[in-house]
Amino acid sequence: MRVQAYFNFSRTARMLRGTSATLRILAHSIRHASPPFSTSAVVASTQPNAALDLDPTLKALLQDIDISLTSHKHVMAKRPPRELEPVAIEHPQEAEDSEDFVEGHSERSEHRKSPAALFGSKKIGAVVMPTELQKSITALIDASDKVQLHSDATRLFFDDNEGWDHSYDVKYRSRKQGARHSDRDGTAFASVVLPAHYSAICAVLHHVKHRLGPQWNVQRVIDWGSGAGSGLWASMNTFQKPTSASEEPRLSTSNIFTYLGIDKRDGLVAIGKRLLRDTDLGALSVTWQRSFREDNIIKRTEGHDTLALSAFMLSTLPTPLARKKFVKELWESGAHTIVLIDHKTKAGFQNIAEAREYLLEMGRKELNDPETSDWPVRGVHVVAPCPHDGSCPLYSGKSVSLVCGFSQRLQRPSFVRLTKHVREGHEDIEYSYVAIQRGSRPTTAGEGISTQVRSVGRVGAVGREQAEQIRLKEARVMKELVLDADHVETRHEAEATDHIPAEILPVENSEEVEAALRNEAFHWPRLVFPPLKKSGHIIIDACTAECKIMRLTIPKSQGKQPFYDARKSSWGDIFPHPPKNRPQERFRSTREGGSRGDDIGKRAKGRDRPKGEKSYSKVEEVLKERKRASRRDRAVQKEDFTLLAER
Repeated sequence: MRVQAYFNFSRTARMLRGTSATLRILAHSIRHASPPFSTSAVVASTQPNAALDLDPTLKALLQDIDISLTSHKHVMAKRPPRELEPVAIEHPQEAEDSEDFVEGHSERSEHRKSPAALFGSKKIGAVVMPTELQKSITALIDASDKVQLHSDATRLFFDDNEGWDHSYDVKYRSRKQGARHSDRDGTAFASVVLPAHYSAICAVLHHVKHRLGPQWNVQRVIDWGSGAGSGLWASMNTFQKPTSASEEPRLSTSNIFTYLGIDKRDGLVAIGKRLLRDTDLGALSVTWQRSFREDNIIKRTEGHDTLALSAFMLSTLPTPLARKKFVKELWESGAHTIVLIDHKTKAGFQNIAEAREYLLEMGRKELNDPETSDWPVRGVHVVAPCPHDGSCPLYSGKSVSLVCGFSQRLQRPSFVRLTKHVREGHEDIEYSYVAIQRGSRPTTAGEGISTQVRSVGRVGAVGREQAEQIRLKEARVMKELVLDADHVETRHEAEATDHIPAEILPVENSEEVEAALRNEAFHWPRLVFPPLKKSGHIIIDACTAECKIMRLTIPKSQGKQPFYDARKSSWGDIFPHPPKNRPQERFRSTREGGSRGDDIGKRAKGRDRPKGEKSYSKVEEVLKERKRASRRDRAVQKEDFTLLAER
């Protein structure tokens, strides 16, 4: 019995040698064993699980195993980190290397675009409100009734059919009623509408700043329809002094020294002043007025650093005469740059188009006036979004069938989500705009570029890879044709260098390239609708320098670089590559008697047929004519056979 028990435990110990937990349990059971094994029936009846009388050698072995297990430090497996939980970096050098790899990979993927396409597609991305503004609005909301705030926001800006709207045009029966609601309406405006307006103004100013370059140094802003200060915060955070990229923009570090807000809505102005109450303004001087006065006019020679801004104000004016007077006031302010923004609706786009046409008309009158011949700056030109200074091809003068507008995404702060009772962390605001600057439109000639301007910046990493593949292929062909190996190497090295086009070779001065691209960009077509991306070609409906809406088709056969740039393009970009084939005109203004353009931004069903024309009408007429002709031919042939038979 003892020998059999010994062999059983020896086999068990060998099988469980690698399992520490099982051995610990076994050793524990041996250490706390019951009295020795007995064959007595009485003892066995009282001890159903009687312990075995083990050999001393086996007991010593199990005791040694127990000692080794208790002395061994048991290492628990680390719990994997949860999502959004900070993880300590054990090897900082490896972490830095991985970060460098990710940054280098993103840069390489970004540089696959040509420099021209990269310049034309540069955008601000999703707008995040600055911390100063979020704290000010949060403090304003904390001092108000939350239930009443949501009720006011729903009453002012929510429609059951269209959802949340960002236009503010409320009217009360009397001034007393308006005064009672002014503070509540202003708080609702700051918590719902101000962030959306801020994101749209930031997007426009960022794009205009990118197009005009570092020489456009704004120091004064005149804001018509300033409201609660959306234009103030957007302009201050756009034009910042040179600081490190890690620092968040603040009002105290802005490059602007003077801000003048003009608005008759006292409730919104009071909210705007409250938002600046606990904010460090630095050297900034902020003033509000109910109207623009003559002493606010700036001389023409001093207006180069002044921005005249009006955001979402034209739609609040009741009559065309009031809007025309309003735009004339912006023109006479003396500012060299005028930016107008409105909602992306038919009415909003029509207001922007009318203001654009009126400003260009006054600029043409100024050029033709002999009294202004000695002025340093005369005339005006459109900076964005139009690549021309002619009439808008989407504006007919009476009605609007298509709207030229763009979209900007905002990362919703928590107070916006709580006020609207929504879960989405972002929202999109659509807008129409025009940016006009005094002076003539820049020419396409580059400054400091000895090569052809049209060939600068058109090749990125994709184009260089294609050129390298072509060079290697031609090199293999040359090696097969020529027998002399020494002659092949010498000849191949000489021809390989001469074969690479001048546009592929790296340019020494990137600033010169950027200056040349900035001048060229004034004539590049603008994508006014999202591109249609197919497997073998990209279709782009764009507003061109010929004052027309043209359809540009970029096929794969045009080259890898143009096709890649077209495939990565998006709504609102300016596209640098001319199409391989002749572009098609997609829309004519009704002032010229053209088509309505309902298929712009869509894949046409047919070959650009005007709307209302039946597809098989011409085919039906041709078939009928053929039948009539065949009947006549058979009748003539029958008469000929009859005459022959009579003869």
